[in-house]
Amino acid sequence: MLVLMGIPVKALIALELRWLSLKKRVQHHYLANMKISTRFLLMFFVALGIIFMCVYQPAHLFGMEFEVRVINGFSNNSSLPLVIWCISQQDGDMGGRALQEGDDFGWRLKTNIWGNSHYLCTMKWDAKRRSFDAFKVPRDSQRCAPLKKCSWLVKEDGFYFSSDEVNWKKDFSWY
Repeated sequence: MLVLMGIPVKALIALELRWLSLKKRVQHHYLANMKISTRFLLMFFVALGIIFMCVYQPAHLFGMEFEVRVINGFSNNSSLPLVIWCISQQDGDMGGRALQEGDDFGWRLKTNIWGNSHYLCTMKWDAKRRSFDAFKVPRDSQRCAPLKKCSWLVKEDGFYFSSDEVNWKKDFSWY
């Protein structure tokens, strides 16, 4: 019988085999837990991303509904109407309208999931012509809230914006 440091070699081999078996089980358990941790972290970050998008970009995710309205605010243009023509990626060509003094052209829209809903209108009055974004998600999803209303008042000196049709702010001029 071989003896090493007073312990039979057979006992040392058995102890070594038990140690290797235990080490292998610990490594397997660690790797299994690591896989679970990785999956958990992945699910956690996906959930966090969804929550972030819901809180900060609700119009992008769920398709919020907005009302857009363009009003002829000219004070004396009964002989020359304000002509408006609008198009969008979602609805295509929305057609043209001739708006007399005080008339309006409005529509309801639902933003798409990609957050790129865009409505472009071209206005013409006499020799003046101007295209503008009547609604664009990155710009309007917040400023048209909480009433979800985007209104434009077109006057001789430019285009005015309001989200409540009470407080108007000049956004830009004809030229």
